[in-house]
Amino acid sequence: MRSGITKVFGVALVGAMLCACGEEASQPLSAGIGAAPTLPPPNSTPIPTIDIAPAKQWPQGLTPKAGAGLQVTSFADNLDHPRWIYVLPNGDVLVSESNAPKRPEEEKGIRAWIMGLVQKRAGAGVPSANRITLLRDADGNGAVDERAVFLQNLNSPFGISLVGNTLYVANTDAVVSFPYEEGQTQITAAGTKVADLPAGPRNHHWTKNIIASADGTKLYATVGSNSNVAENGIAAEANRASIMEIDLTSGASRLFATGLRNPNGLGWEPTTGALWTAVNERDELGSDLVPDYMTSVQDGGFYGWPYSYYGLHVDVRVKPQAPELVAKAIVPDYALGAHTASLGLAFSRASDALPKALQSGA
Repeated sequence: MRSGITKVFGVALVGAMLCACGEEASQPLSAGIGAAPTLPPPNSTPIPTIDIAPAKQWPQGLTPKAGAGLQVTSFADNLDHPRWIYVLPNGDVLVSESNAPKRPEEEKGIRAWIMGLVQKRAGAGVPSANRITLLRDADGNGAVDERAVFLQNLNSPFGISLVGNTLYVANTDAVVSFPYEEGQTQITAAGTKVADLPAGPRNHHWTKNIIASADGTKLYATVGSNSNVAENGIAAEANRASIMEIDLTSGASRLFATGLRNPNGLGWEPTTGALWTAVNERDELGSDLVPDYMTSVQDGGFYGWPYSYYGLHVDVRVKPQAPELVAKAIVPDYALGAHTASLGLAFSRASDALPKALQSGA
């Protein structure tokens, strides 16, 4: 009887969460966008506001709206959770088809059960395809002419980077490398582990992205936090909420930048050569907080998480505090709006933004 009551309560709670409307944004979306976003006081509620967009395909004959002078067309379809794309020098497009790995610690408790239902509604509660698919548009007409399974039997892959004749893939737990020849449509060689990445039985933010340095000697890997605001303890956040630098000769890695809750997109700014990233910020401080952002990344820089956001805005939920870290927290360059889940980052002059080692294939 008790289990039945618990189930009914859980279903009712899920319904309340999915329909939660007691907390709404108090300022226009534009206020949370730009170099100097407006940050109102936190507005935490007993039940977080959740507004789930169910996974749907484009309606027949309709496409997303594009800006003036731009057009959106369907390049490829019937992909299984396409997470990330990477364009090879010959124009072939690689797509990571991936979903969360098994995370036994992340999947415990009533909160995890509720989030599982939420993810299912969003179309995410299925096993990972664990592959990379190649899409080729040989005639350049904007539609795929050839399609092949390029790599398979991976472990929740995300980021991809080519340096010379070596293709690097960021699995959820490690960077692995494969030999690559231009024009090939499949790699069957076994991968070689280059470096471990933080994972484990919780692995809250499981996606890992990578980008190569301009000289092709290093990789930079994004590693998201293991929680929302370190509610599982700081020890569970070792080497997380960071960008790691990996030496491709030795496989040694170090923390390049920290305090980045969930960095995803990576790019090289073509004029300064600075590394930039797009970051998903924390939740449950209200609909107006905290804006996701993109920012240049300084070697040794600390960007606030979990102790503060946007510089000196202290998150009082985190115990114990670390005022010495908050004092040196770097303010991000540009806010992208709260809860936008911004992922990609690209510069307008795409060829200039690519490291020279990648452009030449040398």
